[in-house]
Formats: sequence, structure tokens, C-alpha cells
Amino acid sequence: MSEISKTARDPALLLEKVLREWGGHGDLWVFGYASLIWRPDFEFAERRPARIHGWHRALKMWSRINRGTPECPGLVFGMLSGGSCRGMAFRIPRHEGHETLARLWQREMVPGVYDPKFLLCHTPHGAVNALAFTLSRQSPHHTGVLSEAEYQRIFAESTGIYGTTQDYVQATVDELRRHNIRDRALERLLLRMAGR
Repeated sequence: MSEISKTARDPALLLEKVLREWGGHGDLWVFGYASLIWRPDFEFAERRPARIHGWHRALKMWSRINRGTPECPGLVFGMLSGGSCRGMAFRIPRHEGHETLARLWQREMVPGVYDPKFLLCHTPHGAVNALAFTLSRQSPHHTGVLSEAEYQRIFAESTGIYGTTQDYVQATVDELRRHNIRDRALERLLLRMAGR
């Protein structure tokens, strides 16, 4: 039995749960904190800067396909509990909600790694409940604490079907800056990985 089949929850059941929680009576909101900001892959009617309290963006999830391989895994972002996270909240019109969720599941939830949750997002035009893809520290895909040397090795060696961890992190930092969002811890990590 593969690692994914042993550890994954059923993505279809997780989608059913999210559909029930959303209800389909109003527009759907989705919170982007990494690649969903720079490559959402869905149409949206509105995009707002947003902050979620109680969760933070963390480069703490193993990627064995997109940014690495089973033999040399890379890293991608997850939202871990604690702190706060600035990102973007996307509003999807109600009549497009089901199709958008199906597309998001194809992109984010095939292995069932994330814990999708509706979280309160504070925006300049009021609070909204938005779907966010969070990660449990108990997940086998959570890296735990990584040393500086481990980060250096991953940034130098890991490549997946969509490129390197460094490319992914740089694209995220660039897009955050474009929206006047600074993640200084992430910026410092990129500088250290570049040896500056």
C-alpha cells in the first residue's frame, strides 16, 4: 500500500463536508496564502487583502510530486495553527461555487493532505468566512522542525514537476509584495538560502 493511500483521508468525503458547511446559499470565499494568490486557476468576482488570526503561513509541508520527488522531497506551504496570516480572500459567485470547489479539489486535495476549514478573514470591507487549506502538525506530511542545513539541501537539490521549492517560495514572496504584503520571515529565509 502506498504512503498516500495509507495516510490520506477520503477527499470526496472532505468535499462533501465543505459543501455542507458552505451551504450554497451565498457566494463562496476562498483564502489564498501562497500559490493560490499568484495562480488561482479559478474565476473570481472580487479579491480583497485579508488577515486570518490563529493561523500562519509555514513552509512545513513535504512535496513529493510538485516540488520534489519521493527520494528528494521539496517543500510547499501549509497553514499551521498559531499567529496570523495575511493573504487574499477571493469571492466566487454562488452559481460558480460548486464548479470552483471541484477544480480546487483536483488541484489541492487529490492526496487528501490538507484539512480544509472555513476561517474568519478580516478584510478592509468587513469580515468574511473563507475556505482555507490548513495543515495539521500530526500529519505525516508536516516536516516538523527543519535545520538550516536541511533547508539548504532542499533548496539546492529538490525539483518536482512544477519546479523547485526556491522558485515556489520566490513566486509567493513576489506576489505578496505586489499586494503590499510583507512576510519578513520568508524574505529572510530566501536571503539565507541565496547565501546573502
